[in-house]
Amino acid sequence: MSCNGCSLNNSAGSQTTDVFDWINDLPDTTDQSNIVEVKFKSTRREFFENNSRISLKRGDKVVVATSPGHDVGEVQLTGYLAEKQFTRKIRNPERYTLNTIYRKATELDLDKLIKARLREKPTMIRARQIAADLGLEMKIGDVEFRGDNNKAIFYYIAEGRVDFRELIKKYAQEFRIKIEMKQIGARQEAGLVGGIGSCGRELCCSSWRTDFKSISSEAVTKQGLSPSAQKMAGACGKLKCCLLYELDAYMEARNDFPKELLDLETSKGLAKPIKTDFLKKEIWYSLAEGLPGNSFKLSVKEVKSIIQKNKRGIQPEVSVYLNSGEKDVKMEVSLDDRLDRFDKKNRNRNKKRKNYRKKKVRQR
Repeated sequence: MSCNGCSLNNSAGSQTTDVFDWINDLPDTTDQSNIVEVKFKSTRREFFENNSRISLKRGDKVVVATSPGHDVGEVQLTGYLAEKQFTRKIRNPERYTLNTIYRKATELDLDKLIKARLREKPTMIRARQIAADLGLEMKIGDVEFRGDNNKAIFYYIAEGRVDFRELIKKYAQEFRIKIEMKQIGARQEAGLVGGIGSCGRELCCSSWRTDFKSISSEAVTKQGLSPSAQKMAGACGKLKCCLLYELDAYMEARNDFPKELLDLETSKGLAKPIKTDFLKKEIWYSLAEGLPGNSFKLSVKEVKSIIQKNKRGIQPEVSVYLNSGEKDVKMEVSLDDRLDRFDKKNRNRNKKRKNYRKKKVRQR
């Protein structure tokens, strides 16, 4: 594990660290471009210009210009890679303002940043109380103070539009700083808070992911994974981002399978498909559902051969396949959770149900 950035993030109260640094040993290309990508708290990254040609490398702490004031961040990319990242992420480069890097951060700059970070948690707690007192349907997910300790970004989550003009006035009076409100989603909140995933590693959204794509339940079903919504949900309550990592490999492997898994007619009766292993190109069948010893596996080639025989009215013998490998194949079934609850098409329906229940409770 790389510790680049640990001193800045941990000393500032952040729980995140970097994953393995795969680009640490790449040659210096700062002479090819003066664009620098700088990381701030959690996964927030911005691009700046190194007009003064300061000697910078990945992991250096720098003081950068903001409008107004300044902030303290950590260098992530420089030179050729930073320019490529800038081109990839910024859709309208001509409208993007590249601020300047002032200097490398001194001990005084880092001490001031630590003091600013220590204000974040009590500010967030008080900010939530003020929002609740005003009756606003929103949640303050996190607060990020800028390095100069004069401005803070309040990250909030809300289902609809929120009129927080009065809220900003209250915050300015309470905290004596400049306020910026930024709406985020559930995945972004998980990235800000941080944590450990079911894999035992730090959450992808808090360590390296910066783009959050919508993930539907089809990504689960196409990989033959558990239909349990609880097992497929991440710390954010949404489907795990890692469900997309191997999806292409599964989609390619599915091309060798029949478009529809039909029941097979055998000499011992009807065999129904119960489990599919796309990568091994195997399909499990059961002659009597729920009875151990009656399940068997077939390769895709064997399944296609049996289907062709069934079309000719032939019922092949499958006793040779019985008890092959695992004796009992158990399917995981969720009785209380629906995987499709993550899909957008069902959100409005779930919301209507929730409102209907609230109305019934009020009537009682």
